[in-house]
Amino acid sequence: MAKVGPGKVQFIPLGGLGEIGKNLAVLAHGNDMVLIDCGLAFPEEDMPGIDIVLPDITYLLENREKIRGIFLTHGHEDHIGAVPYVIKQLNVPVYGSRLTMGMLEMKLQEHGVTLHPKSRTVRDGETVRAASFSVEFFRVNHSIPDAMGLIVRSAVGTVVHTGDFKFDHTPVDGEVANFHKLAELGKEGVLLLLADSTNAEKPGFTPSERTVGQTLDHIIGHAEGRVLVASFASQVHRIHQVVAAAVHYGRRVGVVGRSMENVVEKARELGYLKFPDETWVDIDALNKLPANKLLILTTGSQGEPMSALTRMSTSDHKKVEIIAGDTVIISATAIPGNERSVSRTIDNLYRRGAAVFYGSGTGIHVSGHACQEELKLMHNLIRPKFFVPVHGEYRHLIHHAQIARSLGMDPSHVLVGENGEIFEFDRDHGAIVGTVTSGRVLVDGVGVGDVGNIVLRDRKQLSNDGILIVVVGMDGQSGLMVSGPDIVSRGFVYVRESEALLEEARQRVKTALTSMEGNHLSEWSAIKSIVRDTLGRFLWERTRRRPMILPIIMEV
Repeated sequence: MAKVGPGKVQFIPLGGLGEIGKNLAVLAHGNDMVLIDCGLAFPEEDMPGIDIVLPDITYLLENREKIRGIFLTHGHEDHIGAVPYVIKQLNVPVYGSRLTMGMLEMKLQEHGVTLHPKSRTVRDGETVRAASFSVEFFRVNHSIPDAMGLIVRSAVGTVVHTGDFKFDHTPVDGEVANFHKLAELGKEGVLLLLADSTNAEKPGFTPSERTVGQTLDHIIGHAEGRVLVASFASQVHRIHQVVAAAVHYGRRVGVVGRSMENVVEKARELGYLKFPDETWVDIDALNKLPANKLLILTTGSQGEPMSALTRMSTSDHKKVEIIAGDTVIISATAIPGNERSVSRTIDNLYRRGAAVFYGSGTGIHVSGHACQEELKLMHNLIRPKFFVPVHGEYRHLIHHAQIARSLGMDPSHVLVGENGEIFEFDRDHGAIVGTVTSGRVLVDGVGVGDVGNIVLRDRKQLSNDGILIVVVGMDGQSGLMVSGPDIVSRGFVYVRESEALLEEARQRVKTALTSMEGNHLSEWSAIKSIVRDTLGRFLWERTRRRPMILPIIMEV
């Protein structure tokens, strides 16, 4: 790729626009590029067997010599989860706040990957020089501590990326957003604003995280038996408030679930959870404590099949079983696509006699993203010349663009686009000028990118209609059928209950092949095509189903 023309800066999103997840963006100027975030997404319902989804980094690999660093806004999976995969192919420095780098360190250890030696931790107000760019970090509020926005300066102008943010005037850790810096930027002049759009549809303000703490304190204080709290493991502020309530009411805290255990350990190590050592109790000692003296932090707020809470709800957990009198708090809202699994877990908890608190109306969860009035405040503080909404599904981007226009921005200066598009700006003009390779890379087990659309299509067909395996023995010289056809059904019909159907299917295939014997069939591909077509038509007529048909020709 040729370098970006003089007097121009490009913004190229490779993930995070038109979707929630796999956030990854490029800022390019001259012969230099910096990357903002490097996250993953979780598989959707139409991705059977897929573990995680990564952004396609073909464009980055084509320009590897130009990349000066990866700058992380915060420690959520959709912003740091792809780093271990990417730095195996791009050995560049990584910069982020203290907790962000701590969370990343855990992921890197799992993958056996080490960071570039120039990687380091940065603080609010600190600047990193990256060739023709300088990148300054500024504090914002989010649902995880140490969340940052980025101020990226170049000879063309200043680009501000908010990261995921909301304005919380009473944050749990007392660290409010850096309003002073935002106001300074508005006076200084900002060329381009890239801002979180997740809650752009929602009017008003996002409530403070402290309001959740008050509700949790009330529920925990009135619980007579054990209390179990399920939340995202990365919700360190939420965890802090839960543990504070437990300590206040004389309860000790056990941690169940691998990701929760890892995050709590790291947060304690870094000083984000400052509680006496005796607060914590080992999982093996949970059953030795009186029920009214115990609180359990656990994973499973999204109903994940293998998570601790889900297994507890089905009496499948080795260490903890839900009993009558337990109070279970699911302190999260279901991510779109997870509603059914969350509902199933809640039903199972009720079946086991637990009292369950869940849902947004109970006050046990608030978003970490800005609603409309906070977005307006960010725009009025920054006062950018150009604006591109980021981080959200396409409707979120459209709503955020409408907010910007309602505040008086020139409509031609508000650009809405999608992953892979090149947004190019100079001091006076902004436009989408082209596209680069973008998309998704699917991870299945240890395989990265070896499962594509064709494999997914086959998996969906197998899950919908099953498979029929047709085995035929053919004489290699004469092309005559000498045995079979034999039919094996898996996931289509149960053989004992459908013997007549399968026998008729076998006869149809036999008749079709026999009628072609005079043509001395010797091409196995032609024989397989006849088997598939004959059997496919017959089964559709009889069952209105289309199982996968797999012919196996055995040469005798």
